[in-house]
Amino acid sequence: MTSSGTNPGALPGSAAWELLLPAASAPARARGRFLQAALREAIRAGRLAPGTRLPSSRELAKDLGVSRGLVTEAYEQLTAEGYLRSGRGAGTWVGGAVR
Repeated sequence: MTSSGTNPGALPGSAAWELLLPAASAPARARGRFLQAALREAIRAGRLAPGTRLPSSRELAKDLGVSRGLVTEAYEQLTAEGYLRSGRGAGTWVGGAVR
């Protein structure tokens, strides 16, 4: 993942995603649940602050070595739960309502 110096809400480099690596190494059938749980916990704990822009599903999948569908499903589930917000073509962001 590349750093976005022009976006103050972007995460600085792939080191920030190290918290998601255990999800990528989970057994294949559990990776989606592990990824959702890791993102949910990072948001609850404040490691991903409200307004933080998440990488595209394609970019995060590549960084973690998992399928894009797995990331898309995780993003959709967390959006439905209110942890994330997204807009078609506008990206995915950490929501501000959950703590």
